[in-house]
Amino acid sequence: MNKKRLSAIVAVGLLIGVYAVERYFDVEEAKDIIEEGIKVKGDTNTFFLPKSTTGQVIHHDSYSLSYHEAYEQPEWVAYELKKSHLSTTNFKRPYFEIDPAVKTKAAHWKNYKKSGYDRGHLCPAGDRKYSQIAHDETFLTSNISPQTHAFNAGVWNSLEQKVRYWASKYDGVYVVTGGVLKGDLPTIGSEKVAVPNYFYKILIDYNKAQPKALAFLMEHKDSKKALRSFVVPIDTVEHLTGIDFFPRLDDHLEERLERSTNLEAWGL
Repeated sequence: MNKKRLSAIVAVGLLIGVYAVERYFDVEEAKDIIEEGIKVKGDTNTFFLPKSTTGQVIHHDSYSLSYHEAYEQPEWVAYELKKSHLSTTNFKRPYFEIDPAVKTKAAHWKNYKKSGYDRGHLCPAGDRKYSQIAHDETFLTSNISPQTHAFNAGVWNSLEQKVRYWASKYDGVYVVTGGVLKGDLPTIGSEKVAVPNYFYKILIDYNKAQPKALAFLMEHKDSKKALRSFVVPIDTVEHLTGIDFFPRLDDHLEERLERSTNLEAWGL
C-alpha cells in the first residue's frame, strides 16, 4: 500500500472518528435537555396542572405543556399569570425555535410558512414580559397552534387581554389553554400540523375564600360577539377534549367549579 493511499485511509478514519464523537455528544446533550424538560421547575404549581392524555408533559420555566405528537402541537399549555408578571417591557421578538425538550420532536416552524395561518401562541408572549427568558420561551414551537390571522388578532386577542385584566384585578389567575384535538382535522406543512376547529381557555382564581373558574370555547373563526357568549362549563371542554383539567382539586370543589358558568363573579 503506497503512502498516499494510507494517508487517505487514515484521514477518512479520523473524520469518521470525529463525526462519531460529535454525534455521541449531540445525542447525550439531547437526552439531557429532554430529561431537564421532565423536571418540575421552581415556579410551577403542579396542583393546577391537567392530566396528560399523551404522557408527554414538559416543564419550562414559565409554563408547562402536554405535547400531542399525532397533532404536532400541545393538547394543553398551563401557567400562572400573576399580577407581578404584568409588564409593558418590549423585548426584541426572537425567531421561533423547535422545542428540544419534546422527546418525539416538536414540529418545525417552517410548517407554517406560506400556509395562510399565524403561529398562534397559546401562552402569549404578552403574558411573559417579566423576563427575557420567560418571553423567549413562548416562541418554542411546542407553544403554538395554527390560527387564522383574523381569529388570532381578533376575538382570541381580546380574550388574552381580558385574562390580563383579571390577573391584575384578582391578583393572579391560573390559565389552561389549547386547541380541541379530536378526530380528523385539516393540516398544514410536511409534518401535518393539525388546524383545530375550536380553541379553549380555562381560568381559575384561587386567591379568595371562594375559588371561581371560567371556561371559554371559541370556534376557530373571527367573531364580533361579546366574550360572555363563548362561556361554557369546564365539563363541556373536558367532554370535547378528553382531558381531566383539575384532578387534584377536592372532588366537591372540582364538581362545583367545572359545572359553573358564573359570569357575574368575573364581571362579565
